[in-house]
Amino acid sequence: MDPSIFLHQYWLELDRTILFTVLVLPFLAFCTIYFIKSIQTDKLNLPPSPWKLPMIGNLHQVGRLPHRSLRTLSEKYGPLMLLHLGSSPALIVSSAETAKEILKTHDKAFLDKPQTRAGDALFYGSSDIAFCSYGNYWRQAKKVCVLELLSQRRVQAFQFAREEEVGKMVEKIQISCLSKVAIDLGAAFLTISNDILSRSAFGRTYEEVDGQQLGELWRTAMDLIGEFCFKDFFPLLGWMDVITGLVSKLKRTSKALDAFLDQVIEEHLVSRTEDDISDKKDLVDILLRIQKNGMTDIDLSRDNLKAILMDMFLGATDTTATTMEWAMAELVNNPSAMKKVQEEVRGVVGEKSKVEEIDIDQMDFLKCIVKETLRLHPPLFIGRRTSASLELEGYHIPANLKVLINAWAIQRDPKLWDSPEEFIPERFANKSVDFKGQNHQFIPFGAGRRGCPGIAFAVVEVEYVLANILYWFDWEFPEGITAEDLDMSEVFTPVIRKKSPLRLVPVAHFPKTICN
Repeated sequence: MDPSIFLHQYWLELDRTILFTVLVLPFLAFCTIYFIKSIQTDKLNLPPSPWKLPMIGNLHQVGRLPHRSLRTLSEKYGPLMLLHLGSSPALIVSSAETAKEILKTHDKAFLDKPQTRAGDALFYGSSDIAFCSYGNYWRQAKKVCVLELLSQRRVQAFQFAREEEVGKMVEKIQISCLSKVAIDLGAAFLTISNDILSRSAFGRTYEEVDGQQLGELWRTAMDLIGEFCFKDFFPLLGWMDVITGLVSKLKRTSKALDAFLDQVIEEHLVSRTEDDISDKKDLVDILLRIQKNGMTDIDLSRDNLKAILMDMFLGATDTTATTMEWAMAELVNNPSAMKKVQEEVRGVVGEKSKVEEIDIDQMDFLKCIVKETLRLHPPLFIGRRTSASLELEGYHIPANLKVLINAWAIQRDPKLWDSPEEFIPERFANKSVDFKGQNHQFIPFGAGRRGCPGIAFAVVEVEYVLANILYWFDWEFPEGITAEDLDMSEVFTPVIRKKSPLRLVPVAHFPKTICN
């Protein structure tokens, strides 16, 4: 036989063997593990679960709007439900009573967070606060945020940044009034949210990073957290994330943000001497002072500092902008509420040259508007992971189980809220319901020890921005568009955003101000 023919046949067989090894064996291993786990779980008294398909489990039932599809499933299978998301089971919670059990009564067993590919890639191995596993590092990092970065005193110290940046936003909108052109309010809110946080964290604003608007870059990173990831649902198929392009997108985005944060930190180190670091007010200076003086029980590396900063921007920029856009969409869709809140804001401010933050304390209906917006449109699911097995409502809950608390479903529960699908801000009037999660029927920021530490920062920003655009401007639909045409549909990214941009025409309420 011709040796070349023999070698050719040999390599063909070798190619087939390699192909079998790379593709078929992992598939068979996956099936074997799936089968063994199915047998084991059948013996336990687990929460009710919809019928699942082989391999994918209940993934096909989640859909493009998980908060809605999971509520529909919970109506059939109960408020405590087990879903099999690929090879990753998850506990779905859709009632305030069960949420209270998890976030308060048994909180020690639910303090961990699910680990994800995106969390590891974007947050320096999940060394932030949102994705970090529960332990001493998390306790120290959160202590830094709560006491040093996001305390009520610190939020008040950044009042100047909010007033200056919102003033610039108002001036830009006033120019749009002259041309009577509709503006994209969602984009405007994303910009102002990024600018306020940049001024607070970095001492200045940044327009672009690597040729992309900084606010859009934060939003891109947030979108990647919500993108489907094989590794998170099928660990043995994690290599598929390379083929889908997710790995490259995570690397590209994390590289751009890492370089940006390194630049910011270097600028602070160069421009500030050792003696004056403690006197500066922006958040990077505070973090550098904490790091230098060893003010925690752990050694904070530069990556740790960057992870905390990433947390603040990804946790605040997109969610805050989305909340403001939903608030304005609900108001233009409910003219009576719009009229009432504008009368309140303008009555409190009068004819002063600007809206001051101290004025917000007298705007009770505006505060109701913000709460009702967050009731109807909470930004995110509340994610947890069990650190130990336990009994909950008569069911066995295994350790290392993902937990998703559907705040959207809880806050639209007809057992807890009258006319839950309607926008009725008055429902919060004269009630002591706050944002801290003490009342588990209203948990837009989560609750308990792993609740959002930036509540005060986010709420004061939303209230102040809305107060300004409601004081200075009236808002109309573009020509040919009416309230009936307003698209209120959603998109899940994982932030629950408005699907189509909210475009409105600003009309100056004080025309002389624009002329001046």
